Amino acid sequence: MKFRKKPVVIEAIQWSRVILDEVVHFIASSESKVICRVPFDDPEAFEIETLEGTMRASKGDWIIKGVKGEFYPCKPDIFEATYEAVEEA
Repeated sequence: MKFRKKPVVIEAIQWSRVILDEVVHFIASSESKVICRVPFDDPEAFEIETLEGTMRASKGDWIIKGVKGEFYPCKPDIFEATYEAVEEA
């Protein structure tokens, strides 16, 4: 059997194009409780508690707000293969 991903509009921000404070503001604007922390072994990254567990985001990654208000990082190549820009009305 084959399946097609349902078209869903998401919100996302790319870390490489904005400063970390703007990424934190994007995440903090959610009504969901989100846990983020900077790992001791890599101050150029941060970790996000997701529905699948702890995931690490690096500069250049996209931070996606999912359909249930959850957040998770996505590598740029995966993001570009999966999503396309939507014009806002």
